[in-house]
Amino acid sequence: MKITFLGAAKEVTGSCYLVETENARFLVDCGMFQGGEVEDELNYQEFIFDIKDIDFVLLTHAHIDHSGRIPVLYKRGYRKRIYATHATVDLCRYMLPDSGHIQEMESEWKNRKRKRAGKPLRDPLYTAEEAEESISIFYGVDYGEVIEPAPHIKVRFNDAGHMLGSSIIEVWVNEKGKETKIVFSGDLGNKKVPLLRDVTPINEADYVLCESTYGNRIHEEVGDRAKRLMEIITRTIKRGGNVIIPSFAVGRTQEILYELHKERDLYKDEIEFLNNIPVYVDSPLATSITDVFAKHPECLDDEAREYIKKGEMPLDFPNLHFTHSAEESKALNEIKTPMIIISASGMCEAGRIKHHLKHNLWRPECTVLFVGYQAKGTLGGNF
Repeated sequence: MKITFLGAAKEVTGSCYLVETENARFLVDCGMFQGGEVEDELNYQEFIFDIKDIDFVLLTHAHIDHSGRIPVLYKRGYRKRIYATHATVDLCRYMLPDSGHIQEMESEWKNRKRKRAGKPLRDPLYTAEEAEESISIFYGVDYGEVIEPAPHIKVRFNDAGHMLGSSIIEVWVNEKGKETKIVFSGDLGNKKVPLLRDVTPINEADYVLCESTYGNRIHEEVGDRAKRLMEIITRTIKRGGNVIIPSFAVGRTQEILYELHKERDLYKDEIEFLNNIPVYVDSPLATSITDVFAKHPECLDDEAREYIKKGEMPLDFPNLHFTHSAEESKALNEIKTPMIIISASGMCEAGRIKHHLKHNLWRPECTVLFVGYQAKGTLGGNF
């Protein structure tokens, strides 16, 4: 057996492993490289493998740095199965076409510059339509279900606690009568992440391939994080400013909404005035993804499911608003009273967040609150 690292080695994006056994060849993840121009150029390189030789793909979770080049596989002729949890498949139905839309817009903008410079034009990496078509080869599986995607290979998806549907993937490979177990961690969640179940423990393996994005730091306690969030919001609102939160449309946005939902009960006496402060989720993708969370209670922790049993949706509260059109988004900057705006993208590279930064970054009473990882070379990483 041979494993080749095709991304996310000494960097944090472009996750992709090529696994070659005596019976099959398969990929674990096929993610997009994200960052500056150098990283973006990596997405256009030819794959080092022949697509027709790939027997199947295993997808740990839906984040674009793990799934974002699957439409490229499809565009270049791959038609075999992509295995992922049911929640991951549902997330990809929205996330990959959204990524394709971004590719189209970025390509149009860059082609205008290329044309002025007399350089050849370039097609987008893939279109929204091509990304939507690629969903046809996804195949959903349950957590804990053992599947055999090829002879002498067994696979099981376990909860990674990182985002809705995220997985630690166990793979058993039988070669020459000997069985070897490999574990691909995907991205791992912290303990007691809001909304989600904790990581499923893996008790044994022959080889473990583990993510280490946060391997050089100690995470703060969840309770301390929630308290700091409310303190920052309260302080900003009292001085008449807006709280601008660049947030990933999947996972981090929903965690923040959940924190706001819970903490309003916990700190009701201290911050009763916040009940009248509007919270805007200014991202069509985040709006759709929040609906996917409601569709998959099996991925939620006991506390969140308890809310649902009582008839409460933990990702909803009276002064929460979702914007859809670009006009609605622009209208937010005409509002003179304080508000909270949660907008994508999380690293400030694209989308409506750049519009809100332009209107609020220069105002000393406002706060720009980063709640997720900022990769080197991104706009967020340069702050």
